[in-house]
Amino acid sequence: MSREHFIEADFRGAARRHDRMSHQYPQRGEGRFHHDPGFGRPHHGPGAWGDFPGGPGGPGFGFGPGGRGGRRRSKGDVRAAILSLLAENPSNGYAIIKAVADKTEGAWRPSPGSVYPTLQQLVDEGLIVAVGEGRKTEFQLTDDGRAYVAEHEDEIAGAWASVPKPSESATELFQAVGRLMGVVGQFRHGATDEQRAAATAKLDETRKALYLILAE
Repeated sequence: MSREHFIEADFRGAARRHDRMSHQYPQRGEGRFHHDPGFGRPHHGPGAWGDFPGGPGGPGFGFGPGGRGGRRRSKGDVRAAILSLLAENPSNGYAIIKAVADKTEGAWRPSPGSVYPTLQQLVDEGLIVAVGEGRKTEFQLTDDGRAYVAEHEDEIAGAWASVPKPSESATELFQAVGRLMGVVGQFRHGATDEQRAAATAKLDETRKALYLILAE
């Protein structure tokens, strides 16, 4: 399999894993690969349950684009973050996505649709190279890549500095949403129709109560 074909195949696998990772960090991300409704209305953009807070995917709990807490990450930020992480250790695309989310405590979760094209671009520029075969393939900096990182140290560090830290209350909200979704998931196959109907009614009550809180 050629490097280009491997990157494309790895991208498809990472997109599926990225969906699952949304349950760990249900905040905001990048790209256009999520089309799930938030807790308000359907939206196009990242985040399994809407953007928390104010990301580009549209309202979750009433947070709209560019609202409280964040902005859409630029291609330059994604590029800088990838180079920064590869300067520490070789890595694959999915590990890079997870490392960004971990490093920013979930405040920034780039999508495969922003990471993999950037990796290919960096390969084309000669700043990184793919090593290994198949699923063991990782990306690492070339000599030119290491020189570039050294010459653009401030620019690369700036990609991390511009990521807002979630407040304690926001973090607690995200964690509560995750716990709620864990319970809701059990109703898909492990409940009767009557139980699902009761759960739906309770969720509708909760949604209305949350809107009342926002209106205070």
